Amino acid sequence: MPTTGQGEEPLRSFTEITSIPNNVPVDIGHARLAVRWVDVGPPVRAEMIVMPHWNEESPHHEVTLGETFPVGEETWRFADLDMASEDEWEVTVRRVDEHEVMAPPTGRLWKPARLRPYGQLDEAQLQSVETALGHPLPPDYRDWLRRNNGAQPEVEHHIPGMPFALLPERPLFGVHPEYPLFDLVHAQRVHRDPWLSPAWLVIANPSGGLLVISMQSGDESVYFVHESDLLGPPGPPASVMRERKLRGVARSMGYFLGRLTPMEVDQLPPVQMLPPGTFTDSRNYENGQA
Repeated sequence: MPTTGQGEEPLRSFTEITSIPNNVPVDIGHARLAVRWVDVGPPVRAEMIVMPHWNEESPHHEVTLGETFPVGEETWRFADLDMASEDEWEVTVRRVDEHEVMAPPTGRLWKPARLRPYGQLDEAQLQSVETALGHPLPPDYRDWLRRNNGAQPEVEHHIPGMPFALLPERPLFGVHPEYPLFDLVHAQRVHRDPWLSPAWLVIANPSGGLLVISMQSGDESVYFVHESDLLGPPGPPASVMRERKLRGVARSMGYFLGRLTPMEVDQLPPVQMLPPGTFTDSRNYENGQA
């Protein structure tokens, strides 16, 4: 480790505690720190990467929550982990000093989705669905549908901060012509066609609105349509206005499933009293007006 001059003390980090977001190195003065991965375990683990400014080596250290790892001549501790989803998290590390206060972790740990796939589909079944829809399925979603044929949540699921919930009785649609309520093709007639154009595919009817994906190539994102916008007249002008209000949820089906988590009572937002006119007035959709 470098020093400030001959006989002087080694350089110290300019901070004693820092937070490291996923995929973002953080500079502490004499080195940069990054986290390669986290695992909720148990035990909770992470792989720390130390990138010293004084050489090109970048040691990796796999540590459990509360354990320490070296940074030059200093010792640092994996102090906390806060996870919003599988792909959104923040690790807290702190320098171990003589008078270090061992504060207990307070972060949240993401809980993986508990989904029950309905099975698998063969190529003939997928082509039959595409014929019924009149359009090829988006590749990313098509592959997920092939491997799962939809999925039923074991309990209520949500994405923190998003106003919808998937329920056991409101699953991700699959190919179930014998049970129309869970069937992908039937869902387009019931949930899409009255409100949206065929450029979109409804993949679930959760509490609070609709989950949709684009049928256009190049866009694999999952979007949300709030139930307050599922009103007004049918037809292209009104559909255009609704589609302008689509809210992005995840950039792909995989990221969507990575953000989905079982609902906990303490995660529910506080009850709010909303003033009149908060929700969309159906008259706003007349002639496609905003």
